[in-house]
Amino acid sequence: MHLHPFAWTPAGTLLILDQTLLPTQERWREIHSLEALLEAFGSLRVRGAPALGITAAMGLVAVVRERAAAAPRAGALALVEEAAEAIALARPTAVNLRWAVDRMRRRAAGTAGEGDAIVAALRQEADAIWAEDQATCAAIAEHGQALMRPGIRVLTHCNTGALATGGIGTALGIVLRAGERGLDPEVWVDETRPLFQGSRLTAWELLRAGVRHTVLPDAAAAALLADGKVDLVLVGADRVARNGDVANKVGTLGVAALARHFGVPFYSVAPTSSFDPACPDGSRITIEHRDAAEVAAPSGVRVAPEGSPVYNPAFDVTPAALVTGYVTERGILHPPFED
Repeated sequence: MHLHPFAWTPAGTLLILDQTLLPTQERWREIHSLEALLEAFGSLRVRGAPALGITAAMGLVAVVRERAAAAPRAGALALVEEAAEAIALARPTAVNLRWAVDRMRRRAAGTAGEGDAIVAALRQEADAIWAEDQATCAAIAEHGQALMRPGIRVLTHCNTGALATGGIGTALGIVLRAGERGLDPEVWVDETRPLFQGSRLTAWELLRAGVRHTVLPDAAAAALLADGKVDLVLVGADRVARNGDVANKVGTLGVAALARHFGVPFYSVAPTSSFDPACPDGSRITIEHRDAAEVAAPSGVRVAPEGSPVYNPAFDVTPAALVTGYVTERGILHPPFED
């Protein structure tokens, strides 16, 4: 299984797989404008920290390509800066997005010549970011094999596979690689409310890959762990603070607390681009809050009364004390994290 959720068109614009329509439809959307790119981020047509970074880089090229290529140097740099700042603010919790945009800014500023040269350099940088993520995912999957054994039972939350990255995935990539090597892992898939990234996306990837899996309501994770049916918990990360606190899809904190209570190892899996040494701890991470309709009327079906207030954070923060370790492309890190 070698799936990529984005691609270049022959003309140099951006194609994304619309993940809001999975698993029932596989539809690609072409991104021509900054407005369309920001909408794709906000609606979660593309999501997952590494994928957000790659799409931010590719999208920046796509939305400035024509105007910047025809502009003198100063004008091209101004167009890049304007688009870059808007993109960087689109999803505040995922550090990869700003990381990628800042890298693109530096490449533009360091490129000699006029607008056409700057656009060509930006395309090269976006391709490099994507290629590096593929290598990073492969390295993460390899290091993660140290946690695998035949028939291991893994609990996941949200989606951390190819749909969320530029390669095989992060946390789910470890499982997929184990499956490729005949270890026959079994995956318990948290549905991950309110947008069901587990049941819609993770299960879809596992089905394509032929990996044993079962979807469960988020509320059933406690009973599953209590029954001793989980050997390992693997989750992703949208940002890791300097002290090791992890921001990830809302619900991760509850899974981490349950895993600690029942003595199950809990690992956060992420590239080092998701680590933010400028952020001292999880209390400093901005948590995105999303539209009330995602909870009150999922998929357009009303399940809460009109007028009832809704609390809908997209992420929560798991304290480093609940994390057994962190699987990165450089190896597995263990506490004390700051050391």
